[in-house]
Order: sequence, then structure tokens, then C-alpha cells
Amino acid sequence: MFKISRESDRGFYLAGWGVIAAALLLWAVMKYTPLRPLRLFGPCIMHLVTGYYCPGCGGTRAVWALLRGDLLRSFILHPLVPYTAVIGGWFMVSQTIERLFRGRIRIALHFREIYIWIALGLIVASFIVKNLALILFGVDLLG
Repeated sequence: MFKISRESDRGFYLAGWGVIAAALLLWAVMKYTPLRPLRLFGPCIMHLVTGYYCPGCGGTRAVWALLRGDLLRSFILHPLVPYTAVIGGWFMVSQTIERLFRGRIRIALHFREIYIWIALGLIVASFIVKNLALILFGVDLLG
């Protein structure tokens, strides 16, 4: 379905630098100012209405935990966030090394469809585990 190409790698690479710049800016704002931009997002409508979590619930808090360096908490809140950070981080490091050495060191990670399927699996698993913990055991993993 998706073909590996220099154009797609280049696009993901440029987008990666944009994400890194945005994350660094967000981290600096949260660290050095009283502003908390991640709190601008309101509560989840599905959770307010039903009391159950949507597939994305915990994502914002997971980003916040990751930016604070709390990897375990980030994984518990929403495993997609640290997964994306690891895969995206390795993509950026490996692509940068290969580009700096002009292809003489071939370690670059390339886009594969399996990465999307893993991400989808993490979203579904997180949704099921959070809601089952809440329904069956009364444990709020996001609390």
C-alpha cells in the first residue's frame, strides 16, 4: 500500500523536525512560565457523557508526563505517546546519521505499514484496558 521512497522519507524527516521544534517550545513554556498550554484542552466529551473513556483519553496527560520525563506514567496514561516518541526518535536519529554520512552508513529507519498497525493496536488495547479496569475493578488508570 505504502511505498518507501526518498520523497516520503524526506517529508517525514521535515515533519519530524517540526514536531521536535514544537515539543521543545511546549516544554520551555511549561518549564519556564506559569502557563500550562496542555490544559487548554477541555475534558473529553465521551467521558463526561458516559463515564467511560474514549480511545484518545489520557493522550494529553501522557504527553505532559513524557515532557516531564515520566516514561512509565506516560505509558500507563496512553501507550501510543511513548511508542510514537521512540519510533519517531529513532527515525529522526537514524535518518540524520544516514544523511550526515551521505548514505555511507545505512541505518535509516523507513516508513513501514506495520508501524501504523502497531499504533492502532496500542490505541485499541489502551481503550479496552482503561475501560475494563474502570468497569470491573473500579480502578481509574487516568485518575
